[in-house]
Amino acid sequence: MALFIEQGDRILLVKRGVDPKRGKWALVAGFVDYGEAPEEAAIREAGEETGLEVTIDRLMDVSYDADNSTIVIMYAAKIVGGTLIAADDVDEVAWFGVDNLPELAFESTQRLVSAWIARQRGSPAQESRS
Repeated sequence: MALFIEQGDRILLVKRGVDPKRGKWALVAGFVDYGEAPEEAAIREAGEETGLEVTIDRLMDVSYDADNSTIVIMYAAKIVGGTLIAADDVDEVAWFGVDNLPELAFESTQRLVSAWIARQRGSPAQESRS
């Protein structure tokens, strides 16, 4: 599962400290533990990776990542507390705008960020696939 955390005209990304794609930037993400609901995993991962407390706003997308043979459930989330820090398996955490995006790690992140860029620039774009 992954989280899309937006604040104003910026999105929150983490620089991966582990493989796959170590050193590239991605959405806050992680695996769902046995017996854990995907929404609970998303909230847990946000705290572990960024120090932030979040609430799930809505489901954005569900897709298959063939490179890693995983199903990715993506949620939009809102910050409700905490202090932004890089922790757990991320090296950095930062806010990015449309004009200063770093190299992104995964196709699923690239797709959602592309849709967000289109919305920011006033272009119609589809958030998820049919």
